[in-house]
Amino acid sequence: SFAYHVIKDRLPQILTKAIDTLHRHKNEFFEEHGEKGVEAEKRAISFLSKLRNELQTDKAMTPLEDELPDTALWNQYLDHQRNLSNGNGEPSWFQSPWLFVECYMYRRIHAALAQNPPIDNFDVFKEGKAQNFFESQEAVIALCTYFQELLKNIKDLDEKQLQEELFKLLQVSLWGNKCDLSFSAGEASSQKSSPLQSLENMIPYIIVNDMEKLWSLLLSFKKRNTEKSSVRVDIILDNAGFELVSDFVLADFLISSKLADEVHFHGKSIPWFVSDTTKHDFNWTIKQLQSANHMWMSRCGINWEGNLKKGVWVYHDHMFWTLPHDFSSMAEVAPDLYAYLQKSNLLLFKGDLNYRKLTGDRKWEYSIPFHQALNKFHPAPLCSLRTLKSVTQVGLKPGQGEQIQASEPEWMTSGKYGIIQFDAAL
Repeated sequence: SFAYHVIKDRLPQILTKAIDTLHRHKNEFFEEHGEKGVEAEKRAISFLSKLRNELQTDKAMTPLEDELPDTALWNQYLDHQRNLSNGNGEPSWFQSPWLFVECYMYRRIHAALAQNPPIDNFDVFKEGKAQNFFESQEAVIALCTYFQELLKNIKDLDEKQLQEELFKLLQVSLWGNKCDLSFSAGEASSQKSSPLQSLENMIPYIIVNDMEKLWSLLLSFKKRNTEKSSVRVDIILDNAGFELVSDFVLADFLISSKLADEVHFHGKSIPWFVSDTTKHDFNWTIKQLQSANHMWMSRCGINWEGNLKKGVWVYHDHMFWTLPHDFSSMAEVAPDLYAYLQKSNLLLFKGDLNYRKLTGDRKWEYSIPFHQALNKFHPAPLCSLRTLKSVTQVGLKPGQGEQIQASEPEWMTSGKYGIIQFDAAL
């Protein structure tokens, strides 16, 4: 299966890169922390090498031994997996659900550093994320330029024009999701050219396209909004780099066009799936844009910093996003987060991992309704923007998946197809 190859080939590559990154930073650790830094680096490398060996030899997945805030929840989940195996022994790397195995590996990478101060805050994926951002400069410039030009006359746009611009920026945010470093095992996957040029050609590859439904929802709020109850959109982020910039542009458009009054971003509280956005990545990206020597890039950065200061943009993270649980268990496992999302008018879930957790990462029939696959996870109207890089997809028309499968056997994992899939949460 695709999952088998990910575990067998891609995950050891990611671990090897993490080990190499620590090696390369040895001098920096020494300069900052002296011998303590070097000792911590050695211990972290030894921990990751042992982890790689456990993975490659299909060892049992052992309970976590650290004392981080989420340890108890992880170990309960491990117990749950153990009970599922019906006495067939311990869950092991190749005999367990794919999503759980991947999440478990990233959580163990985090433990390798968290347990080894003074390098416990070091992000082994930080360089890759920065590189992705810098390699996407041309696309970032094109997008910032387009957006700043758009802002000049956004007040004069009629309803039809506003809808067109929203659809464009939704598509840019969707295709921005191709830049995923866990998918390429950390190899470069930046957006080289302006994404705006090719949107027209990409439309046929959006196999579920609910942009009209999103527009109707946002428009209904705008029209109702005379009595000034504020409209809040939440974006559950995926990758840093170009994708994050495309999410920022979409968020700014929602505010500037008065389709929303506030946007809440949700990132990861620890480094995750190589290129996922943490608080550091979020702030770093805005700083990089601010200090860019390109007028429109720096204008975007300055405005976005302003949005955060004014409180119309808010950043959050919550440990639930880096647990192995499906979102259908959020109400039980993280009732505070579920209650928070219920206050939103629209939730935008970016990317593949969020989609897998929305649908329980099961091998659904393609035509099962999205609402059903969400398994009672309906805190608010929600929409998934995702390019397909894993073997889960629901909500297709009867025969649609089979038809694509016949001509393109790799369609579900190539990142070539995308969805903008909406659920009204009623």
